[in-house]
Amino acid sequence: MKMVSAAKLRRSQERIFEARPFASRMRWVLRSLVSRANPEAHPLLRIRAQERIDLLVVTADKGLCGSFNTSIYKKAAAFLEEHAGSAVSLDLVGRKGRDHFRRGPWPRKREWTDLYRNLGYTTAAEIARDLMDEYVAERTDAVYLVYNEFKSMIQQRPLVEQLLPVEPLDLAPGEVVEDYIYEPAPAELFDHLLPRHVEVQVYRALLESVAAENAARMTAMESASNNAAELIESLTLYMNRVRQASITTEIIEVVSGAEAL
Repeated sequence: MKMVSAAKLRRSQERIFEARPFASRMRWVLRSLVSRANPEAHPLLRIRAQERIDLLVVTADKGLCGSFNTSIYKKAAAFLEEHAGSAVSLDLVGRKGRDHFRRGPWPRKREWTDLYRNLGYTTAAEIARDLMDEYVAERTDAVYLVYNEFKSMIQQRPLVEQLLPVEPLDLAPGEVVEDYIYEPAPAELFDHLLPRHVEVQVYRALLESVAAENAARMTAMESASNNAAELIESLTLYMNRVRQASITTEIIEVVSGAEAL
């Protein structure tokens, strides 16, 4: 399992390293746009009181990956506790998250499982469209995302990010920003940019989760192999001691019998 995870990790690392620059830059551009644009220019720009929240929780379909899924459960539980005054609904990606939160009292809207075998942009786009439809229809006031970010081979970091509405840039006190001159019309640009931004961020989060899961499983299986080797070594030593003690006992019995004769 360690060797399989290492092979998968190599491919998933390449995919996430290719997706990160575009997703990061697009996020900055959209946040800059939100800082300047009129919130009424597009339904995805409108900011409402966060009374109803959708939380997209990204977990794995399989176990044997250390604390990968447990860290997501804890992060989601902290978010639910922090927003106890709001009506939070769960959108779950992965069998482990589905099985875990099914045992709790939290309301669940949608579930997606077995996505990682053929994970592509279209899969992320479908999830993003469902979330955007809920926001545009005003059935939810905000959408958050919980996932594991791939940091390194031995480190994965659980994160909570706000997906909708898009957060504006953090401006310095007294800083004034001017709006852009749009070509073509602002509504047409927003219709293309905002949905694409949400789709890209969901896709990046799924890729991050896949890479982090493979790294966690590889590390966990390496630890398991090392622990098994140590256990085999200790049991072998114990077996040799018992065998030696048995041989010694038999020799003493033979010698004692010979002397008695």
